[in-house]
Amino acid sequence: MERGMQRRTELLLGKDNLEKIQKARVLIFGIGGVGSWCAEGLLRSGVRNITIVDSDRVCVTNCNRQLMATSRTLGEVKVEALRNRLLEINPDANITAYQKIYQAETADEFHMEQYDFIIDAIDSLKDKADLILRATALPKEITFISSMGAALRTDPFMVRKSEFWKVDGDPLARALRKKFKKNKKTVTIKKQKTTKTTVKKLKAKKKYYVRVCTYKTVKINGKSIRIYSGWSKTKTVTTKK
Repeated sequence: MERGMQRRTELLLGKDNLEKIQKARVLIFGIGGVGSWCAEGLLRSGVRNITIVDSDRVCVTNCNRQLMATSRTLGEVKVEALRNRLLEINPDANITAYQKIYQAETADEFHMEQYDFIIDAIDSLKDKADLILRATALPKEITFISSMGAALRTDPFMVRKSEFWKVDGDPLARALRKKFKKNKKTVTIKKQKTTKTTVKKLKAKKKYYVRVCTYKTVKINGKSIRIYSGWSKTKTVTTKK
């Protein structure tokens, strides 16, 4: 079924690009009026590995804008209702659902460093700010996308894409910028520590390609945050007997 389903996507993007999309790992925080449609759009476009995070249940006020909200799903856990719908579209997809809320205290539970794309579709200012700080400190290979505010807007032709610090006419983005400027702090990392890791189950006299990513845990405004380096250049290593 999946091969036939993605036939037109393959014609549009090419076989190699479709395979990259299918292998991508995507983490979505918040599956309301933005995140739920984002999840289905990604799935229909070929993404197989999607993790969705939200703590709420479907209520009647969700039915005007949230994908999985129907008269049949009222009262259901949002992530489970959306997971069921996504699997109806592509039963071969790997959909992981967490009924949890993203907060500074729960951030490490999601292992964001394991994903290729992270999408922020949450609306709590405090938690959104924390997620932005943590996600933008991850290795550069991880793409982070943050949705700002569109409440009370009626003209879709006015929507523009912009770098965060240049977003105009968005109260949510303005509030986030104000919060970041207020809490701005320079962090100096000292006393670097080297850790050796032994990799097992490698074959003797074989050539392997190795890349390294490091991180440092620092405290910013009383919160522990991991600051990641970029990936090192690829090195060739040959195992001994």
